Amino acid sequence: MKKDTECVHSGSYRDSVTRGVNTPIFTSSAYDYLDRDDCPYPRYFNTPNQDAVVRKICALEGAEDGVVFSSGMAAMSTAVLAFAGSGDHVVMMDELYGGTHAFTTDEFQRLGIGYTFAPTDAESVCGAAAERTKVIVIESPTNPLLSVIDIRKVAAFAREREITTIIDNTFASPVNQNPLEFGIDIVVHSGTKYLGGHSDICCGVAVTSRERAGRIRALARHLGGSLNAITCYLLERSLKTLALRVGRQSDNALRIAEFLKEQKLVRRVYYPGLPDFPGHEIAKSQMKAYGGMLSFELDERQLDASRFVRRLRLISPAVSLGGVETTICAPAVTSHAKVSMVERKRIGVTDSLFRLSAGIEDAGDLINDLEQALRRAHDDDPQRKNTTDRRAGNAARSTLLESC
Repeated sequence: MKKDTECVHSGSYRDSVTRGVNTPIFTSSAYDYLDRDDCPYPRYFNTPNQDAVVRKICALEGAEDGVVFSSGMAAMSTAVLAFAGSGDHVVMMDELYGGTHAFTTDEFQRLGIGYTFAPTDAESVCGAAAERTKVIVIESPTNPLLSVIDIRKVAAFAREREITTIIDNTFASPVNQNPLEFGIDIVVHSGTKYLGGHSDICCGVAVTSRERAGRIRALARHLGGSLNAITCYLLERSLKTLALRVGRQSDNALRIAEFLKEQKLVRRVYYPGLPDFPGHEIAKSQMKAYGGMLSFELDERQLDASRFVRRLRLISPAVSLGGVETTICAPAVTSHAKVSMVERKRIGVTDSLFRLSAGIEDAGDLINDLEQALRRAHDDDPQRKNTTDRRAGNAARSTLLESC
């Protein structure tokens, strides 16, 4: 089946009693255990609602099995710790999501796990691997700079050395990119974003082979990051429109990126769909479309970044991403707030950088909102006004002197 069809039909649980077309919500936390080998229990990640979601996402990613979690960080941390322990070494890309970065720096030393942050390119990531390396974690496109890494090259290198590879595929979504096809072992999503897609649930998922999913599930049962039936139902409902939403969001993001690139008040635009973007050719080879996320850096010499975001009327300043509504945030004070200022500066997360999550609204309306906010922030800048007033005053005095 094509993606659009899989989104609607894959994984659904058909109730034989009511014959409803939707998966029922099984609210029980207690199930009859007699005459069954695997009794459902929410913390065991094996309830009907959990299974329905996993089957649908596995169909979209081309995976055998997976585990649905209560958050994206629960999925990522459990997946990493299922394959790396005391004495082992993990390679992390330095442009990983801020929460993953903080998890590494806050917890690995205490757990006896060594780690190396490598620049965001395949050669550097592979070159950072050591004899004790058990896991490589990558992300493409990255949050928030939309950098792209050659997934095939990292996967081939790791497979030769029996290193487990994990990719955060949140920004791309299963509609635009399927890393398992390129040899990656485990795909992780923050389902709070595109999979949920309506800014109203928090969840995560890790999908992989049956054997690896078993290891992840075994650890997850100890750590307890399970997802309740009602949220599973909402997630499954949202997945049915994933292809439609992501298609529109990808189209909108490209149009917005092209608009911003022509603005004199914008220093740089980060979007893999732009032909001159550094990772464009790699993205073209491994993505079906370039996604609904983009970032841009304002020229602070001409306008104040905080003034700009307060001038927006339609686009909402908000954390998280992937919803049907367009949102914007400053990563330096949101997603990467826990990353040190030195590290933020090194990887390019400046105070004037904004990450925009394109929604499904009319692209023209979104562009008009950005245009008016840029213009008003520039015109209302007190420093610029003072400079203009001084120039006007000097000109007036000059004219007066000449008349005298």
